Amino acid sequence: MKPKQHEGSLGAAKFFITQSTLFNIFSHVLAFASGLLIGITIITFSLKNLSLNFQFHQLFLPSLSPPPFSSPISTLLNQTNITIFTPNELRGFSKPTKAMPDMTEEELLWRASMVPRIKESPYKQAPKVAFMFLTKGPVLLRPLWERFFKGNEGFYSIYVHSHPSFNDTVPQSSVFHGRRIPSKEVRWGEFNIVGAERRLLANALLDFSNQRFVLLSESCIPLFNFSTIYTYLINSTETFVEAYDLPGAVGRGRYSPKMRPLVRLSQWRKGSQWFQIDRALATEIVSDQQYFPLFNKHCRNGCYGDEHYLPTFVGIKFWRSNSNRTLTWVDWSKGGPHPARFMRRDVTVDFLKRLRDGSTCHYNGKTTNICYLFARKFMPHALDRLLRFAPQIMHFN
Repeated sequence: MKPKQHEGSLGAAKFFITQSTLFNIFSHVLAFASGLLIGITIITFSLKNLSLNFQFHQLFLPSLSPPPFSSPISTLLNQTNITIFTPNELRGFSKPTKAMPDMTEEELLWRASMVPRIKESPYKQAPKVAFMFLTKGPVLLRPLWERFFKGNEGFYSIYVHSHPSFNDTVPQSSVFHGRRIPSKEVRWGEFNIVGAERRLLANALLDFSNQRFVLLSESCIPLFNFSTIYTYLINSTETFVEAYDLPGAVGRGRYSPKMRPLVRLSQWRKGSQWFQIDRALATEIVSDQQYFPLFNKHCRNGCYGDEHYLPTFVGIKFWRSNSNRTLTWVDWSKGGPHPARFMRRDVTVDFLKRLRDGSTCHYNGKTTNICYLFARKFMPHALDRLLRFAPQIMHFN
């Protein structure tokens, strides 16, 4: 007969074995559940990454078939080898530069002229479009632009150059809050307008995420939703600077022989000041120490440098990569030194549709009917109709 204490020890051993077995089973179940949870998280993240909060109205690249209206911008850009990130991922990216850097204009231009020699950036960056507003005072159609930008954070930057004396405030909730840059006085028809354009470009170049640069006025409107305009600009293989040879008093007649030999009459060009360019050309413009001083000295007294400096500069040095057209529609049909203005009664559904697809041009070597992404000059009285038609015609969210 075995001692009782041996029976107790055997029972304890059996109990220990049972506990160990249960513990092992529990550990395996826990490991399986953890793996399942991680898998679900990865799948959820992937699906989220493919469904950004964008809506794409119309695909304009002729080589691709149009996706449905709800197709996310990420789907389109994946077809063109452009990386798109979710809003959560964008939080870890390099922060946008201040709109008002603490430096002199000479320091600003010098800093903006720098180009990284290592092409592969160590920072995550989604390519952004810099929207640069050259205004006298406020952005008159700000509510329309705010609706245009809504939901697209991380894919755009805003810069505003207004008159130095303008001191109205913008609500903190607005995307335009804190986006004014240090400015100087600008007069219509004088060459200092080009200086303002260079200040806008220089500020925008400080943010390495900015890859396309659009010059706008306070009376400009977008003709398409953000997804369409963003994709059109980012995927373009060309810059958009209007440049043409115009005989007569308002073209060649503005040329000064004092510009020879750097600029000859045969190289003199005219065009719209409202450009849409890439980072390479923007860097060349702020770095220019030959043509800019020459125009500043000799393009005066009715020369209108904003219509001639950039078209001539691009026409001489960068014409191979330029489309020789602008993406901003303007009506000059009424003649005179200023384009037609559009009031409330002028804004109709048919009018906006005609601006959107009433022309034919080339985009990336293919024919397209989307030739203008922006239009001007729209007065504040037209704002209520523009806001009403934006979801219907421009397909704003």
